[in-house]
Amino acid sequence: MSDCEGLPMDDSASAASSMEVTDRIASLEQRVQMQEDEIQLLKSALADVVRRLNHSEEQQAMGSRRGPTKARPMIATLPLRPTVNNGTVLPKKGSGTLPSPSGPGSRKDTSTPANKSLSSLSSLSGSTRILYLPLSTVRRANSNEHVGTLTRKDSGDSKGNRTRAGSTGSNSSGKKSDSKQRDPVFNAGMRRVTHCKEEGYVKMFLKGRPITMHMPKDQVDSYCLEARAELPSNKLKLDWVYGYRGRDCRSNLYLLPTGETVYFIASVVVLFNVDERLQRHYTGHTDDIKCLAVHPDKITIATGQVAGTSSDGKHLAPHVRVWDSVSLNTLHVLGAGFFDRALVCLSFSKSNGGNTLCVVDDSNDHVLSVWDWQREDRLAEVKCSNESVFAADFHPTDSNIVVTCGKSHLYFWNLEKGMLAKKQGLFEKQEKPKFVLCVTFAENGDAITGDSSGNILVWGKGTNRISHVIQGAHEGSIFALCMLRNGTLVSGGKDRRLVSWDSSYQQIQTVEVPELFGPIRTIAEGRGETVLIGTTKNFVLQGSLDGEFMPITQGHTDELWGLAVHPCKPQFLTCGYDRQVSLWDSSTHQLIWTKNMEDAAQSAGFHPTGAVVAVGTQTGRWLVLDTDSKDLVTMHTDGNEQLSVMRFGPDGNFLAIGSHDNYIYIYAVAENGRKYSRVGKCSGHSSFITHLDWSVDSQYLVSNSGDYEILYWIPSVCKQVVSVETTRDIEWATYTCTLAFQVFGLWPDGSDGTDINAVCRSSDKSLLVTGDDFGKVHLFSYPCSQFRAPSHAYGGHSSHVTNVTFLFDDSYLVSTGGKDMSVMQWRIV
Repeated sequence: MSDCEGLPMDDSASAASSMEVTDRIASLEQRVQMQEDEIQLLKSALADVVRRLNHSEEQQAMGSRRGPTKARPMIATLPLRPTVNNGTVLPKKGSGTLPSPSGPGSRKDTSTPANKSLSSLSSLSGSTRILYLPLSTVRRANSNEHVGTLTRKDSGDSKGNRTRAGSTGSNSSGKKSDSKQRDPVFNAGMRRVTHCKEEGYVKMFLKGRPITMHMPKDQVDSYCLEARAELPSNKLKLDWVYGYRGRDCRSNLYLLPTGETVYFIASVVVLFNVDERLQRHYTGHTDDIKCLAVHPDKITIATGQVAGTSSDGKHLAPHVRVWDSVSLNTLHVLGAGFFDRALVCLSFSKSNGGNTLCVVDDSNDHVLSVWDWQREDRLAEVKCSNESVFAADFHPTDSNIVVTCGKSHLYFWNLEKGMLAKKQGLFEKQEKPKFVLCVTFAENGDAITGDSSGNILVWGKGTNRISHVIQGAHEGSIFALCMLRNGTLVSGGKDRRLVSWDSSYQQIQTVEVPELFGPIRTIAEGRGETVLIGTTKNFVLQGSLDGEFMPITQGHTDELWGLAVHPCKPQFLTCGYDRQVSLWDSSTHQLIWTKNMEDAAQSAGFHPTGAVVAVGTQTGRWLVLDTDSKDLVTMHTDGNEQLSVMRFGPDGNFLAIGSHDNYIYIYAVAENGRKYSRVGKCSGHSSFITHLDWSVDSQYLVSNSGDYEILYWIPSVCKQVVSVETTRDIEWATYTCTLAFQVFGLWPDGSDGTDINAVCRSSDKSLLVTGDDFGKVHLFSYPCSQFRAPSHAYGGHSSHVTNVTFLFDDSYLVSTGGKDMSVMQWRIV
């Protein structure tokens, strides 16, 4: 293990057997998710039946003077699992584990800890039961109840005609019991939303579960479900991308003659002019970019992406995009339908004007193909290796020779008459390394490789034999080699040392990169004497071979969830599973400070004064940090599960903490956010807390949970408010809850209730933004209270968008990507 422990998991071999196991696990996850969905719906329907029976018994007791109430059978078809595409439930993007009801995972958990006594009834799936309910509780939908004639996208498939029984309740909590006429009992079929005008509510179904949302009194008479919502007049423009993907990608950092440094993160290629502090972005890709090559003309760029899935479930094929770095126009798209899984290596030829492009994909055979990219014509293809391939490059003086290297191999390929012939590198007396990690070329045409044993090997031009060895050039793996214009060879690797070598391979000097930045992943020649370095901790550094290295780009190194904006400055804070909390300046696009924590972070929220910020972790621990000094102010623990929401009241006197243990913990706050005393906890949700909002006067709190409940609270006494008349006209200081009358229009067709991760309303109350599981940021008009409201959609993230929020003055919007680890700043135009 010692010779390859510097490699991330993505560098390990992906043999055919391991891929089969992965596919089987994905299939099993899908089946488990489908079964959990069925159980979820059964529990929901049965819990509602029990609630109805209790209510009918109360009514019978009250009406006993009028004689017994007749009963008749009502057939309730149990709701079936939701279908998204072709009758199948799509697994979560990036999901690597089986779903758990309430584990230390993210908000992606969709299972609900419902009444345990109902769990044994899961065996009823698909069967029909006759339920005897009193006649007084059953009535048809009356003329005042309008049912939206809106169908799901899957209505045409084989399972599209399954019915979905709508269980009902007097309000979302199911706890209000009064003498008012109850919601109508009806079969929701394929319809998603209903409107009851006489009682002033809209009911939406997610996963077969009814969600009742009461509208403000002043809208009861005027509201029309069929009215068309308008697109917002504003749009978003990508302004800045924070972060770099060095953790598991190589050879993805170059300097262009324009002075721009080019690299990628998520599905965006960033062209960053460091001197002018300006970024441009190529956004032609639809999913993770994994490799990048610059043409000898230094203008044309090729980038390769992974296979993906669109929001409507369609397969997006991996492909190469060749584009112009000046105009940012796409010139050619290569290999859609030919490549498998992803692309791992790209290189333009050097000697024939850069007319050919070699590509290696991530299929089991890691197919090497050579393309005439201008004609979009594939000249040759061959199975390269069933082990990982880390680099592929054309010989600088012979465009028919390609060198590839990877796990246990170094191959010299010769292109002749549409065929690629292979010669294996012969290590002879030299011990064969486990990984050959990088390759470059000397001026005389010799190939130079760096390997996991820390050795640099020189291979004579035109041969497959070693002509020179630099034994022990580094301690551990050599990840990068770069030949400078002046003939100096620069090497870097796991030991964080940057070593320069002269033309006879004698060491010139060594400089060590600080541990903070991590091992060296890639090296590129900068202007004059400078070099650019990409590290495995996702830093891009600029410096010289004998001087200091300064970060020009940095970002997170693990899944990102926490996002909070400063209440009165152009600043925002991010935190994630890398245990790193970072405060950014949105106007200078620079990091103000970063602080490492003991636990993975999940959420954050600023005090209204901006003096302190509270950070929630995955372990139940939460910390308060001084915004200016990043010093720890206080630390508390509530429960032992992740804290999904940290939200201060607008007056700054209370802090509400939403936990995965189903509770909302309330703290009284004093001394400008420096003193905390626990008031109690709000208990009533039957699933984990997902979102919280405070009323403008700080007297009320609204919460959403993993089982789509909407509950209201008086936080100062930790009491639930069940009166609709009290809650329907409350003015909310923020809108981050995904379930409410003012925002329900953001839910797309076919949603399973977890597709929308985050919502934020602008300060001027005109816009609403969402982040979803398909890497999209959507901009809606606010209020968004018409079903299937139109929106502007924006790509850039390649993972689920975990959080979105407007800056305090609505000038910009910030979004965070989960597994893509990127932070994107959008200008509102």
